[in-house]
Formats: sequence, C-alpha cells, structure tokens
Amino acid sequence: MLRSVLRSLLLALLAMAGGATIGPARAEVEVDLALVLAVDVSFSMDTEEQVLQREGFIEAFRSSIVHDAIRRGAVGRIAVTYVEWAGAGDQRVLLPWTIMEGPAQALAFAEELSRKPTRRASRTSISGALDFAVKLQQEGGFSAVRRVIDVSGDGPNNQGRPVIAARDDALAKDITINGLPIMLKGPGYFDMANLDLYYRDCVIGGQGAFLVPARDKDQFRDAVKTKIIMEIADTPTSGRAAELEGSGLVVLAQSDGRRSNCLAGEQQWRDRMGP
Repeated sequence: MLRSVLRSLLLALLAMAGGATIGPARAEVEVDLALVLAVDVSFSMDTEEQVLQREGFIEAFRSSIVHDAIRRGAVGRIAVTYVEWAGAGDQRVLLPWTIMEGPAQALAFAEELSRKPTRRASRTSISGALDFAVKLQQEGGFSAVRRVIDVSGDGPNNQGRPVIAARDDALAKDITINGLPIMLKGPGYFDMANLDLYYRDCVIGGQGAFLVPARDKDQFRDAVKTKIIMEIADTPTSGRAAELEGSGLVVLAQSDGRRSNCLAGEQQWRDRMGP
C-alpha cells in the first residue's frame, strides 16, 4: 500500500517538475486549407512591384468573395501564414499561422499586413523558400484537407540547392505548389524572359497546381486576388480548368514532359558574377 502511494506521489512530482499533463494529446485543428504565402523580397523586386504585390494580398483578404470561399469549404476554416524570402538563408515569417473562419479573421489579417513595412534583400532562392515553407507546413499543427505553398517572384533560382529538388521534396509530402511569376518589366540583369514557363516546369506541381502570370501593372493586384480565390475555392480541380487555362490568365501544371532549363538562374549568376 505504502509503495503504491509513494509511486503515485513520485509520478505527480515528476509531472509537476516537467510541466507534463496526464490525458490525451491536443487534437490538431482541422482546416480545409493550410496555405503558406511565400513572397519574394529580393533586390530585383522594385518598390512599385513590392507595393502592388502587398496590396494584392491585402485586397484579397478584404474581399467578400474570399470570405465566401472560406465559408463554403467542407470545414469552413483555413490557416494562412505570410513569409518573405530572398537568398538561401533569408526567410522570415511576417505573419504567423492565422486561423480564418470568416470575415473577421481575414480582415484582421489584411489589416496587420497593411501595417508591416516592406524590405529588400540580396539573391533569389526559390528552393530556400520552398524548404522553409515545407517546414512551416509540418510544424503548423493542422489537419488539412489540402496543403499549399503559394510562391511569387520575379526571377529564377540563383542560390541554394536546385529548385526542382526542393519542389520534388515538397510534392513527395503531398504539398501542392502554386506560383505567381512577376513579369512587369523587360528582362534586366538577372531577369528571365519566359519566367512563366520556368515556373510551370520547375517550380509548381502537385494536385491541381497552377500559376497566374502577372504581366501588367494595372492587373497585378487582380492577379494576386484571383490566385488566392482559386486556392481557397480549389478551382483548378473543377471542370473549369480547361476554360481557365484557355483564357491565358491561368497556366496549369504540365505532365507531358516539357521542361525548361531549371538551372538557368544559377548559370545566369555564374556567367555574370563568376563562381
């Protein structure tokens, strides 16, 4: 009897000392979508592009269409986090994981984003952004029907491991990657003329993956908004996929083996800057 009492007391003291609790583990939050918004802030993004990009995301989460898309999901709830990235070791969470169940949370997310200052940094590592986003997905604590990384940028990968390796690792974990290639200005020092094809062949992938090219400043904010709505509503998996692609506003992931040079950015950097 005494031994039993002492054992119970010892277990209680150990639990108190370690901050442990006895009982079932906390259940993961169930969501329709866990979405990482991975946004390019490299020096190739000029101030106007950064402002337009930020305003696009702000307007998207202020939109009643987005609010309705959230509500109409099977669970009626999504999780979103906003990340800025540049070089291989430069990824920062600007807004942490936020649960959105309706307009209130989405509007608060947009308001907080509008207050954040913009920044710029060196190099472009899409692979680094994808690896960081995958880690966020794994540590989010969500039971998600869909997991998506939404990556936007205006240039190819030129630092870190090959982008296609990072992409394939994400796809192996059942994470879909969508893209917003930004092509608002003529090709410059480290730009790529057919960035949309590079994103199609080397960056995006997974179930229902798509990209929305941003080619015009006047339509940039609408392009961002369109992509967010499509991701929340899971539009590419519907029967309208061919119609969307036929419009030229949306490009779906390819499965026919077409392939751009996925090391073009690294080669471009070596040619102009040296090893």
